[in-house]
This record gives sequence, C-alpha cells and structure tokens, in this order.
Amino acid sequence: MALFCNFTIFQKPFVPSCSSQKTQFSNTPQNTNQDTIFKIKGPATLSGHVTISGSKNSSLALLAATLCCSGSSLLHNVPNISDIQAMASILSSLGAKVESFDGKMMINSDGVGKVEVDSEEMKKIRGGFFVIGPLLARFGEVVVALPGGCDIGKRPVDLHLRGLRALGSVVELRQVQDGKVWAHAANGKGLVGGRFQLDYPSVGATATLMMAASMADGITVLLNVAKVMIEGISTDVFVPDYWALIKGAGTDTLVIWGKSLYGSECVIRPDRIEASTFMIAAAITRSCISMSPVIPSSVSCLIDKLSEAGCKISQLDQHILRVSAVPAYVGDDLKSFGIKTSPFPGFPTDLQPQIMALLTTCNGSSLVEESVFDNRMTHARELQKLSARIQVSKSSAVVFGKDEGSSLCGSPVTARDLRGGASLILAGLAAKGTTVILKIEHIERGYEKIDTKLQILGADIERLTPLPVLL
Repeated sequence: MALFCNFTIFQKPFVPSCSSQKTQFSNTPQNTNQDTIFKIKGPATLSGHVTISGSKNSSLALLAATLCCSGSSLLHNVPNISDIQAMASILSSLGAKVESFDGKMMINSDGVGKVEVDSEEMKKIRGGFFVIGPLLARFGEVVVALPGGCDIGKRPVDLHLRGLRALGSVVELRQVQDGKVWAHAANGKGLVGGRFQLDYPSVGATATLMMAASMADGITVLLNVAKVMIEGISTDVFVPDYWALIKGAGTDTLVIWGKSLYGSECVIRPDRIEASTFMIAAAITRSCISMSPVIPSSVSCLIDKLSEAGCKISQLDQHILRVSAVPAYVGDDLKSFGIKTSPFPGFPTDLQPQIMALLTTCNGSSLVEESVFDNRMTHARELQKLSARIQVSKSSAVVFGKDEGSSLCGSPVTARDLRGGASLILAGLAAKGTTVILKIEHIERGYEKIDTKLQILGADIERLTPLPVLL
C-alpha cells in the first residue's frame, strides 16, 4: 500500500478513532515575532540524519478540501508552520472545528455556515484562496478577498475564476471597490459539471477546480492540469470506489464525477521542497547527510542537477536518501550547472533561490532562468551582500562561482520571501564568519523548525530576539 497521498476524499463516512489528547490549534507554532533573527556562524560541516516534515502545499489544499466533506477528516503529518496556522484560522473563522494532536489535525466542517472569508485572514497566505472552490460548490455563493503570500511577481487568479465560470457560476472581481471576488451559481442552486482547459498548468487553479468539480452536479473535464497536485495518486491509496470520482491521475487531463463527500483520513506526503533544501545544504557545505521520508521521484530533477555537479546521491531505503559532497568522497570540487524553472515535472521555481546560493560555491559560471514568476530574483541582492558575484537581468541571472569572484562572507541580510530566505540560510552555512538573517517569519511560513533540524546536523545557528532599546 502506498504510504503517502496528496488528495483523498472518501465517499462513505469516516469515523474518527484516535484516542490521543486533542487541543485547539495553536496560533504560535514557532514563537517567532517580527524581530526574531537567525544568527549563523560558518562555514559549517553537517552530518547525521534529518526528518522531513509533511508537504506545506499539499496540507493547505487538503485543509481546504475538508470544506467539501461532511463529518470529520483526519490529516497525519501536517507541518507545524505559520501558513498552516493561518489556514486553520480561516477554517475556524468559517465555523469549522479544528483540533491538533500528536502531529495530526482533525477538522469537522459540519458547522460551517459563512460564505464570506475574513479579508485580514486572507491577506496572510495565498493558499487561503483554495477555499473559494469548496464554498462556492457547497453553498452556491462565496465572497473571498484576493490572496496574500510572498511578493515574487504577478500571481493572477484568472484561471481559477474562468474555471469556476465553466462550472456554471457567475464570477465578478471587484478589484477597485473592495478587492474581493464575488461568485454565485448561475442556476441559483449549485455548480454543474463542465469542461475547462487551463492556459497554464497552475497548481492553485488545478486544486481549486478539482475541489469545486468534486461537488458539482455532473461530469467535469479539466485539461492541462498541474501534475504536481496529483503526482502521488495511486489506486491502492484510496477506497475501492475512488476511481468513480476522479480519473486521469498522473496525466494532464482529469475527469471528475461530482458526488456527496464524507470526511477522510490521509497521510500528507513529505515536503519535496524541504527535502530538496536539505539536499542542497549537504552540497553547499560539502557534507554528507541522510534524510527521510523522501519520495525520490518527487526530487528527481534536483538529483539530476546535483549529480551533474559531482554530488553522490544514494537511496538507502524506499524513503531514505543520502547526499554526499565531501571532497574526499566525490573527488573534484563541485562544478557549475544551469537551470530553467518550469512546471512539474520541470525544475521547481521554489528551488531556484537555493540553487543560486549553491552555484556561488561551485567552479565556473552558471545561467539561472526563472520562467514561472516575474519577480523572483530579489534574493540575488541579498546574496550579493554576502559577497556573491551575480549579474541579474530581468528574470535571468549569471552566477559566478568561487573561482570567478564569489567568496561568501557573513553579513546582515534580509529574507524577502520564503524560498529566498532559505537561500540565505544555505549561504550562511557556507560563508566565512557570522551571517544574521532578518525577517525570518517569511522562512517559517514553509519550514518547520529549520534551525533545530540544522542544529541536529551540527550547524551553528541560533534563533535570537533582540532586546528592546530603551529610549
């Protein structure tokens, strides 16, 4: 039986049987405020094993999907990060009962009665926009503010809205009046099956339309969908009649039969971006570490690139990877390589900043091309503060390695977004001297206790809150 899944909805009632002590979900996952910093002393040498948390993006989609279901849903392996806290807060504000215990979350959405999401909650995370599909399908109307999230360029929601129109809804974006999306079912009852082709395989749009279509009356066909949302679907993960609900998993076309849905139990897949970040940590520090759980097929692009650079990567077990860049083991120092981001199964845009940090420590120059977002190069300026030599032109950058002018040295830097912040941690591990990273709340939107995990591996990293200045 497959261990992990991305999207599980049962068509018969799920009865909770967990006897663990339950608590209301906390709003302070890692005791971080806007003044907290990371202080890193480098260069570091890492060793040992690190445990990878559950996927942030899968968790956000599944939390929203619980709005499609009657009864309770139990999610295992949910990461304790601020984005999850924000989504839990959105569900609670709508009337859902959200509890956490032992790394799990139990959600019961039977009490949900609101169709308008609090605007302040929506500003916290982009993933909050997922709820538009379930609420519209369930109640026939919804009012949702435009989402927040990292400032990495234009991230329009037009595909979401056009797809919902194809399912029989009237959608109005009142950007000037109140910055909200107002939508209702054209027939006054609910959504109906339809056919829609995405211009671009958007992850967010795919998830939103899957959830909406799962409750629509009739059959929906979605074309050019994002495969990353359904890459882990396997027939033996789900209840026997699951394939009566969705067909086409693993392809770019989904056929969805709308039905009444009940709560589910699901194990969240390990976060492929967190796993990849630790793989790059081993490479940038020229160390050897292992990690689990990891699904090798989900990080195959990175395995290829690190192998090209000279790293040795081995699969020790079904879900255990070891990455080594120890000079005595890999021979010559790491060589530079180029990347161009693209939708799954291409190279992930969420790894572009971390790879840029690594390339500053390799031999030779590299071309980094960002084709997904139009403003995802702000981390380059921060890496330059650490004495990296990088030339940026629009959405491309030439990165010069250590033999061509880059020599990382510690300095104060600022995390401008989630993955850009992760690149600064990696650079700080490789840099000589002390690196201080400000605005780490961006990093902790997507990494669970990253400082603790690095400490276990031997890194000298501290979480500090500066004392207030008395005037």
